[in-house]
Amino acid sequence: MESRISSSARVPSPDRSADHPTDRLPARRFAESGVFLLEAVRDMRTTGAVAPSGKALARALTAPVRARAPQPLTVLEAGAGTGAVTRAVIAHLPTDSHLDVVEANSRFAARLRHLVTTAPRLADAPARVHVHHTGVEHLDVTRRYDVIVSGLPLTNFTPDQVETIMNRYLELLRPGGTLTYFAYRGTRKARTLLAAPPQARRHRAVDEVMDAYQRRYATDCRTIWTNLPPARVWQLRRSLPALPVPRPAATGAHR
Repeated sequence: MESRISSSARVPSPDRSADHPTDRLPARRFAESGVFLLEAVRDMRTTGAVAPSGKALARALTAPVRARAPQPLTVLEAGAGTGAVTRAVIAHLPTDSHLDVVEANSRFAARLRHLVTTAPRLADAPARVHVHHTGVEHLDVTRRYDVIVSGLPLTNFTPDQVETIMNRYLELLRPGGTLTYFAYRGTRKARTLLAAPPQARRHRAVDEVMDAYQRRYATDCRTIWTNLPPARVWQLRRSLPALPVPRPAATGAHR
């Protein structure tokens, strides 16, 4: 099922990268990488990486948004970090769509609020995007989503926490909706070799939880080799409800 992609305070000035996601903005990327690294040092468990997602990874994670355009969508991004993927979502968000961005880290959440309030593409409809400073398992919304993009470092949590998060994603997805998330390649073997025995057991248990969801719901898996480190992107789809089985037509009265 796997396919490969070989490449593919003061008021700051507006963030125009949401309109031009392919633009290279080295200064911004450098600043965001510094913030990300600092938060990783503070709490690696919930940050999960030392740098934001690269452009190719962000594009792969947001593929379901582009695939469903131009119809209006409800989109949820969980674990948005400094907004690398958020920008890619905003750049392709169809008219009359709604995006909820969830981030448990208070510093990241503040940056995300600035991002969505200064993105020119949202100037005509800022209410289309909301930033929630909370964990996705505590998100209190009534809407359901066509697409969920997860940036949460699931391998850093306990198996029970991962089960809770995945169940919450399925609750929040509309029937036929798509969940997309990623995991870095090569980390499973590294964890096996380097982790202490209790951590290695926890990692294996988390892998088993995710394997079960992948077997049941996965529709696509591809590797983004140009990301550092390379990452595997999964798409899971919530099934449509089964159609009722029609009853056979009566052929006549029984005697």
